[in-house]
Amino acid sequence: MQLLDGTACSQEIRQEIAKEVESLKASGKRVPHLAAVLVGDDGASQNYVAMKIRDCEEIGFNSTTIRMEADISEDALLNKVDELNRNPDIDGFIVQLPLPAHIDENKVTLAIDPAKDVDGFSPVNVGNMCLGLPTFISATPNGIMELFRRYRIDTTGKHCVVLGRSNIVGTPMSILMSRNTNPGNATVTIAHSRTQNLKELCASADILIVAIGKTEFVTADMVKEGAIVIDVGQTRVPDSSRKSGFRNVGDVDFENVKDKCSYITFVTGGVGPMTRASLLQNTLKAYQRR
Repeated sequence: MQLLDGTACSQEIRQEIAKEVESLKASGKRVPHLAAVLVGDDGASQNYVAMKIRDCEEIGFNSTTIRMEADISEDALLNKVDELNRNPDIDGFIVQLPLPAHIDENKVTLAIDPAKDVDGFSPVNVGNMCLGLPTFISATPNGIMELFRRYRIDTTGKHCVVLGRSNIVGTPMSILMSRNTNPGNATVTIAHSRTQNLKELCASADILIVAIGKTEFVTADMVKEGAIVIDVGQTRVPDSSRKSGFRNVGDVDFENVKDKCSYITFVTGGVGPMTRASLLQNTLKAYQRR
């Protein structure tokens, strides 16, 4: 079993981007600028945005965090999105999800200029991805593809089961793995909680990508010997033995699954750092296009 180290890979990516930023500074050009809109006081969202801002500081990007109260009106948030769309100093921005229940997330996503949509959620960018055109690919699927690429994992002709069908992970992941690219060229099955014979289907996978949002859902009897397992899940569960009072648990029962795998990610230091690195890559791309 080899652990796929997302922390090490993401550090490589950040170092590569930092060199480009230094080159921009040396030539007297401005540096890329990423903004994040944070609505409300959700702890996980605040922590995630803080990590993104630290990443920007580390590689030399400019960054801005825009904090808004949880009871902000939908119109006021849309006005802020329009302001960021028109701001020439902002290359890309994200609106951190989830949003409060009274705000339509789809409406907000549609309002973001596709040229600044570094999350890759816009229908324009999703459509370009489906057609294999240059675009911003949503950060988590792109980060997983980078892991395969940097570990030189051959995915051609393999049976890949993607467990989960969300618009930001499962569905784009299935498209990327099926494309005529390297990595890619896999035969893909997308499964979900209502799939029949789910255990048998997962156990047939050479590559199992799990983004179902249920803690330790994938058990050892659902994994083929020698399979590659990518765990996208991350859920905070109470743990009084930890100083923080919680621990992060994935969608895969890691301790009982790992010895069956050729490669596997762990919930900490796996997909998460690669997601953040992909956001930086998209921001640099947005800057270069502008």
